[in-house]
Amino acid sequence: MSKLKLLIVLSVVLVESLESGSIAQAARRMHEFPIPTSSSGPLGIAAGPDGNIWFTEYDGNQIGSVTPQGVITEFPVLTLFGGPYGIAAGPDGNLWFTENTSNKIARITPSGVVTEFPIPILSGPRGITAGPDGNLWFTQEGVNGADMIGKISPGGSITEYVVPTTNSYPYGITAGPDGGLWFTENTSNKIGRVTTEGDFTEYSVPTPGSGPFGITAGPDGNLWFTEMSGNNIGRVSTLGAFTEFPVPTADSRLYDITAGPDGNLWFIEDLVHNIGRVTTWGAVTEFPVPTPNSFPIGIAAGSDGNLWFTEQSGNKIGRITITGKVSEFPLPPSGPTGIAAGPDDNLWFTELLRNKIGAIRPSTARPRHEREGA
Repeated sequence: MSKLKLLIVLSVVLVESLESGSIAQAARRMHEFPIPTSSSGPLGIAAGPDGNIWFTEYDGNQIGSVTPQGVITEFPVLTLFGGPYGIAAGPDGNLWFTENTSNKIARITPSGVVTEFPIPILSGPRGITAGPDGNLWFTQEGVNGADMIGKISPGGSITEYVVPTTNSYPYGITAGPDGGLWFTENTSNKIGRVTTEGDFTEYSVPTPGSGPFGITAGPDGNLWFTEMSGNNIGRVSTLGAFTEFPVPTADSRLYDITAGPDGNLWFIEDLVHNIGRVTTWGAVTEFPVPTPNSFPIGIAAGSDGNLWFTEQSGNKIGRITITGKVSEFPLPPSGPTGIAAGPDDNLWFTELLRNKIGAIRPSTARPRHEREGA
């Protein structure tokens, strides 16, 4: 996910149901809970093992927790100007986050106890994900192009592995079905794999300058990724065999990608305002978002069997069924960006412009606009 997607400023909006009517009418159905720290610049968002949603506050230098009822608690990061960035739930029942500017990985318990672990080599850690080995794995932008993938044990032991290709800009990272960690190398145009012992394999994406970005494990045992500049959806097997599937609309600028409940992969076409679906055999279907110039950004599977997405410029949350029926739920001007499924069956999303985070319950939300799929 991109930094633009992550640069979020939070409080909480609980969207109980958005019925037909104006944005003003929709706003009256919202309950807002301002975050205590103004202009805190939250970035990452993740569901916690305690049933709450946790987020990083990059500018506020804090970690926030919000209950399903909208109660926000903030916990200060120990290092001044630590730059908390990505966040993920760990296998130990805690939350783990990266400190991008202080070069640390930190752990926070559900009760708010923070412990920091300095990274041995100077870098800028970003994304973080739980690995199959019980450790947390993270991407690092290194000094002088020496980028790295790091891992940290629940006890705080850090090991770093230098990515073979310099200036690779590792970004997205996910656990693969083969027990490895897979990541995108945005500038070196590769997909990387690292074993839990730190052995790398890099695979060059067939399309030159494709800019691989988002990555997710697919239901077919392969890894699927977006090519931001190449305008393809890529599939790479665990043996490194690539297949690329062109997106019909040119210059669509592909961002986020996620596995859907229907066994397909769903992705964002930001620049042309489409939601895309690709089957595991490569058939691509595009579904236009009803609102012009909506600029969708993030996408996540919901507990209701649909896909949910944010419309950054459209100021709406969108829902698309697996048959392609698109519905929209209006918000006040807010710039929604990141979105994640919560443990409470809500979809939680960040609002760039209004310094809020919102929650929408699939079972009670009522759309303002709908469009049938192709």
